[in-house]
Amino acid sequence: MRTETSAGGIVIVGNAILLLRKYNGDWVLPKGRVEANEELSKAALREVYEESGVKAEIVSYVGEITYQMNNHRPDREKAIKTVHWFLMRARNMDCKPQREEGFVEAKYIHIDRAAEHAHYNDEKRMIELAKKEHARKISIDTAGEPAAT
Repeated sequence: MRTETSAGGIVIVGNAILLLRKYNGDWVLPKGRVEANEELSKAALREVYEESGVKAEIVSYVGEITYQMNNHRPDREKAIKTVHWFLMRARNMDCKPQREEGFVEAKYIHIDRAAEHAHYNDEKRMIELAKKEHARKISIDTAGEPAAT
């Protein structure tokens, strides 16, 4: 079985998270394949930019998800895919979907509703983790020290 590594971003501007709508109506987070000898963080930033036109910066690593992909190639070989997710921030809400990759819309959705829009349960979970990390970072930035947990 083949293995594949991807990286992506949970991009936050203010109180909204970037989601992309695919041609089939599914809302997803931007992500894509890590190229040979590419750092995970660089791949995540590149993929976010390529798929949405958003120039973001990394805040922190959120986590990874692993799943089996059904391959529609002629050899029917299945693959295990691992996606590494990064919390990112952008300076504005300018975005444009990459139609060549099958995206028809790019949109920032309120942080409290983003997970319910996301199609995949693993991405919903990553959004929830990113929200917690984002809230923790804001708490540190405003108080000057970590909030008590």
